[in-house]
Amino acid sequence: MAQIFSPGATTIARLALVAIPVLPVVSILLAYALMNSNHVTGQSLTLHQNPPFSHEHHVRELGIGCAMCHSQVEKTAFAGMPKTEVCMSCHSQIWTSAEMLAPVRRSLAENKPLVWQRVHNLPDYVYFDHSVHVTNGVGCSSCHGDVPTMPLMRQAAPLTMGWCLDCHKAPERQLRPQDRIYDFEWTPPADQEARGHALIAEHGIDVKHLTDCSVCHR
Repeated sequence: MAQIFSPGATTIARLALVAIPVLPVVSILLAYALMNSNHVTGQSLTLHQNPPFSHEHHVRELGIGCAMCHSQVEKTAFAGMPKTEVCMSCHSQIWTSAEMLAPVRRSLAENKPLVWQRVHNLPDYVYFDHSVHVTNGVGCSSCHGDVPTMPLMRQAAPLTMGWCLDCHKAPERQLRPQDRIYDFEWTPPADQEARGHALIAEHGIDVKHLTDCSVCHR
């Protein structure tokens, strides 16, 4: 009598039976890992910029504050980007012929704004207001990381929904005094939770509704 199945058919059948419940679970786990990977979130990735603006040089070495370039950060949802004239207020006097600053000079001559690769790029369905955070005790480093050490700007945090909700569920862990908003060396003190709750009361933050869908999705 001819043999219909090969000697390994039983093993293959057993593996197939095991794979039926296992593969969907593995697929879900892989998809979850992919969605939280740097490839999707953009965390820690450094984008090419032209000109290659160094926060390390301008912020740490020269002491230029955030609001000098991001002048709308306390007033509007968008922090703002500096006009070419702001750059040229210094570079009309120093490094005037530097090759790397050619895009800045060309921008001024042609009256066209500089084009930057956006580093912190939230989806269109997410609403984020810089002014609300900055004027209510959330410092720059809480979201942007240690900017003064970045030769080129990179995304320090994943900016995922879960990451944002962690803060919205317990804002007292991040809130700081207004005079420390732009301080990249600030670290939470031992009694941060008590101070954070005091700042919540001072700013009149309605913690009960911070996790409402409409806060970020409008």
